Amino acid sequence: MTTITKQQFDAVLEKVEQLKRSGDIDLSSEEDLSIAIMNLLSLEEHFFFTAEKTKKPEYLTLLHEARTVRRELLATMMDANEGETWCIAKHLLAATMRLIEVGTKLQSGNKSADAQAMFDRAYKLYTLFWALRLKLVDVSGLKAAEGGKPWTLETIMNKLVDCCDEK
Repeated sequence: MTTITKQQFDAVLEKVEQLKRSGDIDLSSEEDLSIAIMNLLSLEEHFFFTAEKTKKPEYLTLLHEARTVRRELLATMMDANEGETWCIAKHLLAATMRLIEVGTKLQSGNKSADAQAMFDRAYKLYTLFWALRLKLVDVSGLKAAEGGKPWTLETIMNKLVDCCDEK
């Protein structure tokens, strides 16, 4: 894994602060938008399975409508793409939503430890989405040490994306 220094990490934080100051990005609203996109992805899946199970093609029309909205919204977040970053972002959000769903079901079944493991995986995928979205880190691998404690991608993203900061 790639390691970064405290100085490199501080440079990433400064870049985020510049984005906030410039008004070019509203992380709180974008987090809400990313959750909406996750739900639209889930709707696409549900419309597909419902169409197949009921043999009613009108559900495929609804799938198309949900997909159109999802594509438009994702385009507002992933404007400049290289390689397959668009699809990577889409699949990171879809996988995040599915893992949250599985975790919730496990939690309802009194399997708290298994649920927590799913929630942790979901959050790690969600942080990868944000790293890709904000073009802040090399997502091929990131691990850095400060004071003997590793900086993980999750740690970095926790510091960068604070949905409760409504400034």
